[in-house]
Amino acid sequence: MDLHSLTTDTVDPHERGTLLGARFGTEVARVSALYLEHFAALGLSAERVRELAEAGHEALRAWAPGLAAESDACADAAGVERWQVAAVGARTEILAACPPAGEGECSTAVYAAAGAAPQTVQTWDWHEHLVPDALLHAFTPAPGRSVKLFTEFGAAAKIGVNGAGLGVHFNILFHRADGAGGGVPVHAVARRILEEADTLEQAVEIAGSARVSASTSLTVVTARGAASLELSPRGLAVVRPGDDGWLLHTNHFLDPGLAEGDVCPGDSSTAERLAHLRAVRAALPGLKPAERAAALCGSEGGGAVVCMRPDAAKPLHEQWGTLLTVGLDVAGHALDYAVGTPDSAAAQGFRRF
Repeated sequence: MDLHSLTTDTVDPHERGTLLGARFGTEVARVSALYLEHFAALGLSAERVRELAEAGHEALRAWAPGLAAESDACADAAGVERWQVAAVGARTEILAACPPAGEGECSTAVYAAAGAAPQTVQTWDWHEHLVPDALLHAFTPAPGRSVKLFTEFGAAAKIGVNGAGLGVHFNILFHRADGAGGGVPVHAVARRILEEADTLEQAVEIAGSARVSASTSLTVVTARGAASLELSPRGLAVVRPGDDGWLLHTNHFLDPGLAEGDVCPGDSSTAERLAHLRAVRAALPGLKPAERAAALCGSEGGGAVVCMRPDAAKPLHEQWGTLLTVGLDVAGHALDYAVGTPDSAAAQGFRRF
């Protein structure tokens, strides 16, 4: 995965999207085409993908018109049909119309004890062939506000921080109510929280205002605490850190009520990864990013369950890998990141954005 970076100063969403599409038209077109191939491999026709993408985009236009305008302008500047870029932006909603994948994605650990600066680390696990390129984007959503984030080309946001000292981690979830389509894309919910929220309470309010058709956990981090916002078509739940200050999340619901509808596949490693996070968490605080990545692996090193590597014997759409290891410095308004698994990240070192 090649990571590209861009800094934009405009507060106009259409202009920002035009800048994105003009600068990275090749990447936007490539990722859009790869996702259409992926959806086809999962059994969705192009007509059904377009229907779901356009329904999600209309929901986005009603809920956050600036983000819809940015996506459309990006597509226009890149020379790609608008619905195809919107399909990447609504990829979680489109995937929710397919049978749940066997593996899952992402493991997040946040230390947010009272009186301590928050410390975070996440693995971003996905299909490597879908992300030959990704984006680090620093931008100005409104006068006096700033955001830095990591995302895929075409998706509004994934993992990021804002200048108010608030950050967001991202984990997919699976609920039996998912898949109807027409909901606000969950990546856009993450983006709007980064653009507008200064506090946990504001983040909860923004997330609660979105009607979604796919499930996700957005772990919101501030200097005053953290919470995982578990979104689903059945409602929003707020999961707080334990008494030890730790908030850990993989790919199943932690809220007891929403967990009753959990349909995370039985062969997913989500429970095993959560158990691993619990086992290594005591060693994580107070470390530099590379040291924390090594501690995240624990005694198993590169063989740890949080170091996901693709099985080349499987079809491409069933190959999962850890593509990025990333931590948030909410006080310093920065992402510390390294491409690859935590063990390789520990060896190669981290970069700061």
